[in-house]
Amino acid sequence: MLVRAFSPVLTLGTLLAAATASHSATAALRDAEGKQVGTATFTSAKSGVNVQVVVAGLPPGKHGIHLHAAGKCVPPDFKSAGGHFNPGAKQHGLHNPQGAHAGDLPNLVVGEDGAAKASFTAKGATLAEGAGSLLGPDGAAIVIHADADDEKSDPAGNSGARIACGVIEGK
Repeated sequence: MLVRAFSPVLTLGTLLAAATASHSATAALRDAEGKQVGTATFTSAKSGVNVQVVVAGLPPGKHGIHLHAAGKCVPPDFKSAGGHFNPGAKQHGLHNPQGAHAGDLPNLVVGEDGAAKASFTAKGATLAEGAGSLLGPDGAAIVIHADADDEKSDPAGNSGARIACGVIEGK
């Protein structure tokens, strides 16, 4: 009888611990030659997923950076990563009145030395289970593009070729 009295409490405690656990993920960003050019770290937040990016060896200037819908990064063009991560069926662009995709992020600004550090929030994305999960059955990837994203043109912001890609993997 004593065991039965505590069994539901243990189950509830286990469920509460799992529900409040901090989710995180990482991605190693690689260029078309397979050289690692950076890392991305993903952590759960109330408003989505916080994304921290550190890169080196990229061309200076503004670059579109997005979360893509497939966890595949086959060089040299990285088209295997699919389109932008868009579980809400929105239009592209942080400044698009019809947007934005959950995978739309502000431009990454790379310095003259080829390096950049940036933090973004991917609103509408999650690392937990569900439709907005970056860790779902198809996975997801983070992609850096050759050009700046105009942040309004659908479907991809005219940000050019994909120059680096990393598969998002849960911890």
